[in-house]
Amino acid sequence: MEKFTSESFWIAGVKNIPAFVFDRSSTPAGALLSKVKISVFTFLRNGAKLGYPFIESIKSALPLADEYVIALGPSDSDENGETRRLLLGLNEPKLRIVDSAWNEGMRVAGFVYGQQKMLAQSQCNGDWAFYLEADEVLHENDLEKIHTSMQRHLGNAAVEALVFDYVHFFGSPRWRAISPGWYRRAPRIIRNTIRTVACDGLFWNVIVNNQKMRWPNAAHSGATIYHYGHVRSISAMNAKQHSVERYWNKSPQDFKRYAIDPMAVQPYAGAHPAVMDCWLRERADKHWQPNADHQLTSRERRHRLAMRLESAFGLDLSRKHFKMVVNA
Repeated sequence: MEKFTSESFWIAGVKNIPAFVFDRSSTPAGALLSKVKISVFTFLRNGAKLGYPFIESIKSALPLADEYVIALGPSDSDENGETRRLLLGLNEPKLRIVDSAWNEGMRVAGFVYGQQKMLAQSQCNGDWAFYLEADEVLHENDLEKIHTSMQRHLGNAAVEALVFDYVHFFGSPRWRAISPGWYRRAPRIIRNTIRTVACDGLFWNVIVNNQKMRWPNAAHSGATIYHYGHVRSISAMNAKQHSVERYWNKSPQDFKRYAIDPMAVQPYAGAHPAVMDCWLRERADKHWQPNADHQLTSRERRHRLAMRLESAFGLDLSRKHFKMVVNA
């Protein structure tokens, strides 16, 4: 009988974790009695050069994983294989690196990201496939909730995906984005026995009769994903702009500062995952503040109007790439 303890998290590189134990073979009443098998997966290219907290992301999910699949793209000459060295330095037997080529001719809507996501998912052998991006991190206090949710819904074919709440940090780990322009919930776990595609990398479409696609039917995982992609250093964000904008058929522009509608962010006073402590101290900008004189874009004006409607009528106008299953 396999158990995870606080010592398991220390091995994964996380310290000062509350000492809890959960049994991966236990099930709540009415759940399927077989042990759930979990594949965590992602894709990476130049993760070190672009400043992603990918090692922290991996460590945060390792206690859940039976296997952790990474589609690893070619390293740029100025990165010199550093991402691979950091991955191998984990010395983690669950980790499986799948070397991948990137279609440099694919310049439409970031579809190359979808190709890499699907490639990594195709190598997963679990009952559930858990997609965690290189700047997304789990909180240690949520791991038992996530595992319990996967176990509980394993026998219910009506539930095709599990949805997470999101905290999108922006500019600084002390600020979070709140406008409906940022998805507030998203599916990150998919049943690994249904036909899906991920056209833009972020979200899944379920294929129906080879003729149409729909969003997956989902239940809530009970957990949150913490998104740190927009608190990286200016130099890392500039490197990202010049590395990936071409996949959206855009000409790269220098990244000089984080800019956003000041009404679209609010202070964050909650806890961060413990695995992020060092990265936040050494890599994140802790002094950013929203600019009251920020000039709104047309998109930000639309989002500001949407926030007024949300406040007046109790709505959630953020995009939802799933359909919740009633009474799941």
